Amino acid sequence: MKTYNIFTDKEQKLPQGKADFLLAGSVTKTCEIEGITQAGIPGKIAYTPTLDAEFITTEKLFSMPEIAETPSGVPTPALITRAIHNLTPFTTVEILDLGLEIKPQQTHLHSFGIQPSQSITEGAGIDAKEIVRKGMEFGRNYELKGSYVILGESTPSGTTTAAATALALGYDCADDFSSSFLNVPDDIKSQTIAKALSLVDDSMNRFEKLSLVSDNMILFCAGFLLEASRRFEVVLAGGTQMAAVLLVADALREDMLMRIKSDNVTLATTKWVAKDPNSDLKHILQQLSYTPNALYTELSFASAEIPVLKMYDEGEAKEGVGAGGALAYGVANGLENDEVVEAVELIMYGMM
Repeated sequence: MKTYNIFTDKEQKLPQGKADFLLAGSVTKTCEIEGITQAGIPGKIAYTPTLDAEFITTEKLFSMPEIAETPSGVPTPALITRAIHNLTPFTTVEILDLGLEIKPQQTHLHSFGIQPSQSITEGAGIDAKEIVRKGMEFGRNYELKGSYVILGESTPSGTTTAAATALALGYDCADDFSSSFLNVPDDIKSQTIAKALSLVDDSMNRFEKLSLVSDNMILFCAGFLLEASRRFEVVLAGGTQMAAVLLVADALREDMLMRIKSDNVTLATTKWVAKDPNSDLKHILQQLSYTPNALYTELSFASAEIPVLKMYDEGEAKEGVGAGGALAYGVANGLENDEVVEAVELIMYGMM
């Protein structure tokens, strides 16, 4: 198992040492659009970030009896993140409630008074400036326990809101965003984004546009980065959704009279996103006003004894719940591919 720079494909690692792991959990009611996401239990998609939060913190579930998985049975990437934590523990695992419908139990939960956002087809109903401000305040005040922070997310249908966010801000990345699906539901996704973009016009400022088409996770994390990157290194653990966080933070540099300290920020994702033929993470990152530090980890489930895990290698699920950042953390701390596969399978056997 190795980690490579997204732009050069040259081997690159995160720093050694312990990191704090933060999971930004959020619900956008965009996830209720039929067929737009498979990140969870049908009809109960809003439970996905809650179950992910409970699982990575306790390796147990309290809010539902079963873990989130795709219709074909591919389990949430939370298993990967938890497996890494079991093998080489994070300093702490904490949850950010950025608009959860169901509060996770038995977790270290940070609450900010943020409600789930509405579907972007009718306007997300977010006060974008206020959410960014709350993220900045948390970035100023967060007490670091380890050497740096790994920030992951769990936001069902979040790649759709991420794409709408980027396009509303004028970025050239219409076909670049990933999906949990192997075969992306382009019609549903594109129709949803088109409806969202029809709500914005050139007379609006950036915050007005973001209030209609974005989600709380992207906005809060962008604000967090603006302040936290001045204090310590932050690893954005994710793919195209976390790339959207970078786009928003970059776009707001004039509004906030501040920009992120980019040499303190790394995006870390999985090979399944970085090499996804249906998206283009590299092209999204090329829209930034600087060249970001970005890498991916080459994990394979080819040796797995549980067949459904092999579907990750075929392009299903791909990323989420901080899996890419967790894997890069594992590589930096000496973990090998087979160790991670065995640890994931051990968790799954314990759930059977």
